[in-house]
Amino acid sequence: MVKRVAVAVVCIPLLFVVFFVLPEIFIPIMISALSMVALHEVLWSTGFVKNAWISGLSIALSGVVPFWVYIGQGMRSALCGIFIYFVCIFVVAISSHYTVTLEKMGGSFFFAMLIPYFLSTFVRIDQMPLADYLILLPLVAAFTSDAFALFAGMAFGKHKLAPELSPKKTVEGAVGGLAGAVVCCLIYGAVMQFGFQLKVNYVFLAIYGLLGSLVSQLGDLSFSYIKRQYGLKDFGNIFPGHGGVLDRFDSVIFCAPLIEILIYWMPAISA
Repeated sequence: MVKRVAVAVVCIPLLFVVFFVLPEIFIPIMISALSMVALHEVLWSTGFVKNAWISGLSIALSGVVPFWVYIGQGMRSALCGIFIYFVCIFVVAISSHYTVTLEKMGGSFFFAMLIPYFLSTFVRIDQMPLADYLILLPLVAAFTSDAFALFAGMAFGKHKLAPELSPKKTVEGAVGGLAGAVVCCLIYGAVMQFGFQLKVNYVFLAIYGLLGSLVSQLGDLSFSYIKRQYGLKDFGNIFPGHGGVLDRFDSVIFCAPLIEILIYWMPAISA
């Protein structure tokens, strides 16, 4: 627990600096770095891909996706990049004497696109009106859900939620995560209204918290599913007390794009 708190004390201010102090280009730089580390974790920690060329090409692809989102040139730059990726990956496969399978190529491409594109939600939100007031919403929903689920599970947990995937998770913890995320989203809305004089729809914010927590917990269980398949406790150890990038951001990977969709469909904060 001490290590978890220490990491939060260091990393949360760093996120604020990237989001609100540094030039906007640092957001895709941060997302690119996180995505590349996450790709290395999911491909190498699991042993799913042992070919250094396939892994390296996929990690490189994940690193450029956030910049495609940032420059906003439609599919032209993405088409060029994906074309080069597939040409290279099949050259490697053909020369590998059948040691590189279609399953490994497909899995590598799947994660190389999904993780950075979902995390690039922060790049897309940063380009919206009122970006400074919206960009923290995915983190509020995901991280408060994680925190309250942990505390509620420790205090009240009795009924296992998914014992084969994550033995420590409980139904009580899941309910606590849902409630905590809803309450914290509402508090965030109150800060926006009374601190920055913005219009706030609290019903929509409650929905952000509820649905955000649900998919955050699904994200956590989904990556736990992968870890259990390969006998892993954590994907890495870059964040003491948390594990790797995927161990810390698994919930955000699922929650962020949902919050982005909800911002468009159900805008909860407006001028």
